[in-house]
Amino acid sequence: MAEFTMDLNDDQKQVRDWLHGFAKDVIRPAAAEWDEREETPWPVIQEAAKVGIYSLDFYAQQFFDPSGLGIPVAMEELFWGDAGIALSIVGTGLAAVGVLANGTEEQIGTWIPQMYGDVTDVKVAAFCSSEPDAGSDVASMRTRAVYDAAKDEWVLNGTKTWATNGGIANVHVVVAVVDADLGSKGHASFIVPPGTPGLTQGQKFKKHGIRASHTAEVVLEDVRVPGHCLLGGKEKLDERLARAREKAKAGGGERVKNAAMATFEASRPAVGAMAVGTARAAYDYALEYAKTREQFGRPIIDNQGIAFQLADMRTQIDAARLLVWRASWMATTGKKFESAEGSMSKLYASETAKKVTAQAIQILGGNGFTREYPVERMHRDAAIYTIFEGTSEIQRLVIARTLSGMPIR
Repeated sequence: MAEFTMDLNDDQKQVRDWLHGFAKDVIRPAAAEWDEREETPWPVIQEAAKVGIYSLDFYAQQFFDPSGLGIPVAMEELFWGDAGIALSIVGTGLAAVGVLANGTEEQIGTWIPQMYGDVTDVKVAAFCSSEPDAGSDVASMRTRAVYDAAKDEWVLNGTKTWATNGGIANVHVVVAVVDADLGSKGHASFIVPPGTPGLTQGQKFKKHGIRASHTAEVVLEDVRVPGHCLLGGKEKLDERLARAREKAKAGGGERVKNAAMATFEASRPAVGAMAVGTARAAYDYALEYAKTREQFGRPIIDNQGIAFQLADMRTQIDAARLLVWRASWMATTGKKFESAEGSMSKLYASETAKKVTAQAIQILGGNGFTREYPVERMHRDAAIYTIFEGTSEIQRLVIARTLSGMPIR
């Protein structure tokens, strides 16, 4: 088991510096344009593919870093460049992880390459879980999957929302209910192959921030997918459902829910790392501005009111990173989140990003309020971190109930 350390090794530093260079030279110069266009930045994704960042191999290497720091370091650097473009680059990874976690070797080998395409024809994938009435409350999911034994097909019906790359993806991974009596344990994941009839894009959302990332509804109307598109296969699903039913009869339903919550806990530090990247970007810009902007014959950083703000900003960013790295290390090394450390990291980093980006605007004054300066965009982008992957209110609920020993539903 890797010991927790704040010292990156040489390989990690090399990856960090490489990603920072890409964020600085490729992502950041394109950020304002694609934010205004509110379109998927295909040319930037293609550049990421050319250098090996937009690929399953890259993310797998970071994910399997034994220290647990590969993913948070990568997320921080990419999102330092721009949150909207970075989310367009990493969004396919959500669907890929869904297949890696639940799929067979054959499914992994078949579908993940189709999610990414190649450097000459890049593709994206979408992970479709949230619904209009089932966001934080995943047990309220209504999308249904019914097995047609005569044709060995699953028939999917429902509407998904807030799907990154929804409707424009080459491959969609859809979570649906197969046994409504089992709550979240009655869910299964399905591959919807390219061009499958019945899947359409619903509303494309015009968002406050992360506008370079495509977010839309996905409508499923009698979508038929072959039996082999059930991730993990039907035999494995039937066994899992049977175990869940036995646990429910034996009064183990609460333990099932807690296990599902533990899965969410492990993924939240990555979102925290994204928030740290955005916060750091705003801090870096505000610091340089304060050192060069003069008022009353001296740089504004000489004013205690400005200097103390920057001191607080840097302290909060470093504290957020520490929480993210601790939780990431715990998740990788199998340490139990006794105090909901995953939610702690996501909560604090998300709130820090909102606060720091707002302070950056204040330091820039009127300039910070205009689109001529990037902190305005960073502040808009930061708002999403307290919402997706569990709102700040949900994180506080999880933390409080974990500390008190109350059940997490």
